[in-house]
Amino acid sequence: MLKLNKSLVGLSLISVLGLGLAGCASGTATGTKSDSSASKDKDKAITVVFYPNESAKSFSGSRDALKKSIEKATGKTVKLQTTTDYNVAIQAIASGKAQVAYMGANGYIQANHISKDVQPFAAQSDAEGSLKKATYNSYIMVQQKDADKYKDGDKYSIKNIKGKKMSYVSNSSTSGFLVPTAEIKREFNVKDEDKLTQNGQFFSKVLYGGSHQGSAVNLLKGDADVAAFDDGDLMPYLKPSEGSWDKLGSTFEVKDDAEAPFTDLKGKKVVNIAMMPVQQGPWVYNTKSLSKDDQEKIAKEFTSKEFASNKEIFSQPGSKAAKLFQRKTDKQQLIKVTDKWYEPTHKLVGY
Repeated sequence: MLKLNKSLVGLSLISVLGLGLAGCASGTATGTKSDSSASKDKDKAITVVFYPNESAKSFSGSRDALKKSIEKATGKTVKLQTTTDYNVAIQAIASGKAQVAYMGANGYIQANHISKDVQPFAAQSDAEGSLKKATYNSYIMVQQKDADKYKDGDKYSIKNIKGKKMSYVSNSSTSGFLVPTAEIKREFNVKDEDKLTQNGQFFSKVLYGGSHQGSAVNLLKGDADVAAFDDGDLMPYLKPSEGSWDKLGSTFEVKDDAEAPFTDLKGKKVVNIAMMPVQQGPWVYNTKSLSKDDQEKIAKEFTSKEFASNKEIFSQPGSKAAKLFQRKTDKQQLIKVTDKWYEPTHKLVGY
C-alpha cells in the first residue's frame, strides 16, 4: 500500500492516532445471456450520484461533460443524480440505485461498510501523477475580524475554539467532519467524539452546513464562530487575498462574481487557523448493479490522458475556472485506486 505523507499520518493520528449484474438469466447451458437479457443489459441507464458539494450549479458544466464521457465509453444513457444530503448519495450507491458515485473517503467507507459491492476505482493524483501526496486540504476557519482571538503568540491555533459556535459540513464528510474532529480530539485530548457534536458540551452550539459551501456560509453570515470545510469545493467562491490555499494563516475573500449561496457575501473574509491534509476521495461503482464490462470501460475512460485533458472536468494549470477537479500540473489526472489505499481512513472511521 502506498502510504500517506508524514503530515497526513500525523494529522489523522494513525500512528498515534465475479462481478456483473445480479440475477441475469442464462440463455444456454453454458451460462451465456439470453437475447432478451442481453438487450435489457445493453439498454439499462447508468446513474451517477453526486454529493451536495459537487451538486452545486458551479459544477454543472463538469457534470454534463462527465455524462458525455461515460455515454461515449459505454454506449449507454447516463442519468445524473444531484443531492442535498450526503446520506442520500451514500444510500444510493450502497443500494445499487446509483451505479457510480464521486465520494469523500469517509463517505466511501461508510457505503462500503453497508455493502462490499461498493468499490473505489479512481482518485485524483498528486501534482506528479502519483498517489504519494494525493491529498487536498481541510480547514478550520474563523472570520478575519476575529482572527487575532485565535493566535497563540504570533501563530494561529485552535486552542481558543472551545465554547464557540461550530459549523461542520456533515458527519459523513471526510474533510468537513472526520479530519477536523480528529484534530480537535488530539489538541484537547477529547476521548468522546459525541462531545464535539452536541450543543453545550465542547461547543456552545453545533451546526451542519450540509455541504462545504453551506458550512462556509454559516461562518460568513456569523451563525458560526468557527467552521470546517475544504479547499476544492470553495475555490469557485473564495480567493486568497493574503497567503495561499496551501499556507496556514491565509486570508480568503468571497469573490465579486461568486454565485449562490455567496452572492450577498461578496468581500467578506475568513482566515484558516488550522489546515490538515486529507486523502483524495474516490470515484466508486457498485459492482453488483454495474456490469463488469461497464466497470472496465468507465475505469479506462476516467484514467485516460484524454479525460484528464477535458477542460470542462479539470481546470487547467493556473486557471481560476470552476471545474470538478483542480489541476495544478499537466501530470495530474485520475489514477487507479483500490480499497487497500484507503486503509488509513478506514482506521480513522473505525471500520
